[in-house]
Amino acid sequence: MKFWSEYGAKVPGYDVGVLNEREARAAAGILGMLGMIVIFVGIGFNHTIVARVYLAFLFFDFTVRIVNPAYAPSMLLGKFFVQNQVPEYVGATQKRFAWIMGWFIALPMMWWFVLNWDISFYKVLICVLCLTLVFFESAFSICVGCVIYKYFTKEDPMHCPGGVCEMRAKEPIQLFSPIQKVIAGLTMAGIVVGTYLFIAYSKPQTFFGEFLHEAVLTTAQLQKEKDDEFDRNAAEEFGDDEDE
Repeated sequence: MKFWSEYGAKVPGYDVGVLNEREARAAAGILGMLGMIVIFVGIGFNHTIVARVYLAFLFFDFTVRIVNPAYAPSMLLGKFFVQNQVPEYVGATQKRFAWIMGWFIALPMMWWFVLNWDISFYKVLICVLCLTLVFFESAFSICVGCVIYKYFTKEDPMHCPGGVCEMRAKEPIQLFSPIQKVIAGLTMAGIVVGTYLFIAYSKPQTFFGEFLHEAVLTTAQLQKEKDDEFDRNAAEEFGDDEDE
């Protein structure tokens, strides 16, 4: 029980261990930014070493967070950038649970990509899931693991980020009007559809682009692409013969 009860800082006015959510969000943003840099460098220069170093760092960082977040590298970087901001205290127990989830997500990536480079579409989805969770925490202060902790333990954790664990009525400014719902829905649909159309119908220029392109198309669509490519090549070849 001490593993949970003695975790986090002791702050007057809080009867549970707490963490500074501003530091956690900053750390998540730093990890997300580094992850995007790794993707662009990996695609642009076709190097795997940057991905391996990043994922090894990610695994190490989550390991330290679980033991003592005060010494986690990303948390210290986040602390540096927000040290002049007023702390926002959140319960440490549910944050630790969320980071344990992150550790279990990072564990197979260590084997797949750091120790043995064996890439596949579904394995990449694990990386995408990790970056998505990091993005949600940094951009929206949504700790998915904290919400899961509530349902997993059947307990009501205290001081969740953004108060998501406490039941409360929404303020008027948080409510959506019908027009706002339509705009938000169209925006989200546009992002999803636009991303799919770009990946599906743009000619891939890199290995990673080709990897995504083949992943989003069906077998029939891929076969049609091959048939069309064959027909184009045949037309060009026969056209050259006729010109001669």
